[in-house]
Amino acid sequence: ILEDVPADDTVYTISDNLWAGHQKRKGQHINKGNGFGYSLFNHDSAYTNTISARYYKDGSEALIDQSQYGKNPRMLTPRECARLQGFPEEFLTDAVSKTQAYKQFGNSVCVKVIEAVAEQMVSTLQKAEAIQKQASLLDAV
Repeated sequence: ILEDVPADDTVYTISDNLWAGHQKRKGQHINKGNGFGYSLFNHDSAYTNTISARYYKDGSEALIDQSQYGKNPRMLTPRECARLQGFPEEFLTDAVSKTQAYKQFGNSVCVKVIEAVAEQMVSTLQKAEAIQKQASLLDAV
């Protein structure tokens, strides 16, 4: 899912102030005994958190660790958000602003989830039709 974002790229790297705020809020939540706060992921992460339509504000749901470069974490790129939600590579992510893309992907439901639900619906409908046909045949006898 992750792109090779150059280490000197500053477009997606969060500011020192934002990073300090994330760390402060997470510390406060830990002291309260709850799990709120930012989440860090990297190339080795098996999963990530769900992104939301507010992701564009601070990226706290899913930040990418850049400590190996001595840098603050970065936000996902719109392409990475599209991949995370299961959109095909040819899906245009730059047809709208970066902020709008984050809002759209955050409001999206994962494509693979929709496919799985649709398959189950078709299967259930087919089973129901088969049962109905059997019942009709039995009634005719």
